[in-house]
Amino acid sequence: MRTALFLAAGFFLLAALSILARLFAENYPSATTWTTVAFVLLWLLVTSANMWVGVNKAGYSVAEELPILLLLFGVPALVAIVLKSKVL
Repeated sequence: MRTALFLAAGFFLLAALSILARLFAENYPSATTWTTVAFVLLWLLVTSANMWVGVNKAGYSVAEELPILLLLFGVPALVAIVLKSKVL
């Protein structure tokens, strides 16, 4: 359940930054690039913090948390990159 919530949060953050990019793209043509980079970096920070909580607070090993990190970070980041290259 927590994984699904984090994935949803990632997609909501991506949607919010995509809307900002579209609003500013007329005056700042590189806004879509910057918001994509900002999303990837911010999302990496959030998912890394989630992994840290899982390892230090919940008692999971790094080997158990690493696939979750890759899933939580990879799917929204890949969608962001595809959106940037195809749509925005």
